[in-house]
Amino acid sequence: MEAMLTTRRHSLAVLAALALLPLSFLARAQAFPTRPVRFVVPYPPGGPLDAVARLLALRVGPQWSQPVIVENIAGAGGNIGAAAVAKAAADGHTLLMGAVATHAINPSLYASMPYDAAKDFIAVTQVASTPNVLVVNSQFPAQSVADLVAYARAKPGGLNYGSGSTGSAGHLAGELFNSLAGVRMVHVPYKGAPAAMQDLIGGRIDLMFDNLASSLSQVKAGRIRALAVTTAKRTPLAPDLPTLVESGLSGFDISTWFGIFVPAGAPKAAVDRIHADFTRALAEPEVREKLLGMGADSVGSTPEAFAAFVAAEASKYARLVKASGANAD
Repeated sequence: MEAMLTTRRHSLAVLAALALLPLSFLARAQAFPTRPVRFVVPYPPGGPLDAVARLLALRVGPQWSQPVIVENIAGAGGNIGAAAVAKAAADGHTLLMGAVATHAINPSLYASMPYDAAKDFIAVTQVASTPNVLVVNSQFPAQSVADLVAYARAKPGGLNYGSGSTGSAGHLAGELFNSLAGVRMVHVPYKGAPAAMQDLIGGRIDLMFDNLASSLSQVKAGRIRALAVTTAKRTPLAPDLPTLVESGLSGFDISTWFGIFVPAGAPKAAVDRIHADFTRALAEPEVREKLLGMGADSVGSTPEAFAAFVAAEASKYARLVKASGANAD
């Protein structure tokens, strides 16, 4: 009799342990993060990616009861910081604020890359998109995109456009414009967009494709004139500005976007938690308003949608880089 009771108690204990097993797995999944989280921005402090990363870190950290520490690792067009994340432990405790350069342009622009943008990361969510704008010198005769195209066709090679660097979004936007409009404008690279803007204001270059938020103050001051935005849809930052698609250049869609990536192999539970909490923060009205004030439209996409978007962008920029002959080596 005693033996039967002992066997029964043992069986009940085993069943109880098995019943609790899924809960232990759930508890471990919910425990993420278990230590401070690094949020790497692959550019210097003070830029838009840095500002947005710090804004989101302040929102997400308290939900995790762990600090989200923004770390700036700049260099090589974002490649150094992105490589640092690609080589980090794949446990979800290291995040990257990746961008159009690190995941769409640089893989085609650099002959040798320190990471594989497609294989070394999991795309978690697109954070935001910043529209670019086609701007001309205030004395330039063209009042519309149609005027600009007609002017450029009449003077092949006679117009020049500036950008912050060879292979930048501004440079490749000009190459796409050349292709779609059937014109030939000459690219003039600068060491940063601010230097190009100064020469545009001074009339030393004719036009450029710049970040709208950066250009807006100069447009309002009358120092330059905006003709169109480069995104597929109009932006609430300047709702009266037409898109280049509306202006006759079908398929023109160039923006400066950025989003969150983690090293490949990160646990799905951690990726899901990162996605849920960052997209929740992006949906907050105050956060959306602050991003708009920085010139960025908040997004908050699913991992699947973001991965598909990044793949399409990489394919698009591969074609543009090849057509332009641009290289960073």
